[in-house]
Formats: sequence, structure tokens, C-alpha cells
Amino acid sequence: QVQPVESGGGLVQAGDSLRLSCAASGRTFYGMGWFRQAPGKEREFVAAISWSGGSTSYADSVKGRFTISRDNAKSTVYLQMNSLKPEDTAVYYCAAGPSFSTRRSAYDAWGQGTQVTVSS
Repeated sequence: QVQPVESGGGLVQAGDSLRLSCAASGRTFYGMGWFRQAPGKEREFVAAISWSGGSTSYADSVKGRFTISRDNAKSTVYLQMNSLKPEDTAVYYCAAGPSFSTRRSAYDAWGQGTQVTVSS
């Protein structure tokens, strides 16, 4: 079973930037996305991107600060996170699936997650 592999998490200060990467090979994933889960909270949608990159979607809480992109030649999706806030602290999960979607149920391949911690 194909499982995406995330990297790039870490501990940063408020206002800093981080770039997450997710490698997902083995089959064609037309939709890829990022979700996050903070302690005691539900896993929530962060960003999604279509195969061509022509369609993207963002949660309101990250719009204007985060940018999702993908490199199909490398089977990799990226999440550039700027102006990080303490409330962005969470485990970030990469998701891949057969179509572009903001819904968790649309994705059938999930990474193990990478921790992002933003200190104030």
C-alpha cells in the first residue's frame, strides 16, 4: 500500500516560516492535500491541490500565509508556511487521493504526520 512520507516539521518561533514536503509515489494521485490535528481537536483541512496545480483550496485560517504546490515529476507536494502562529501548532498530515477535494473522506492514502510547533 502506498503511503505518503512527510518531512520538514520542527520547532519555530511565531512569525517564522517552514516548508513541509510530502513524497507520494507508486500510483497517480490526482488530488493531494494537507490536514492538521492539534491536541484534543479533530483533524482539519489545511490546503489541497489538483493534479495540474491549477486548482487550490485553503482553510480560512491559513489563507494568505500558506501556499501549497506540487512537483509531479518528483511525486511531491509542498506546503510553504509563512507568518506562523502558535495556533498553527499541530501534527500535519499529507493526504493523497483520486481527486481534488477538501474532504478527509476523499483521500485514501495518508502519511504518518510531522509535528509543527510554533512558540510565542
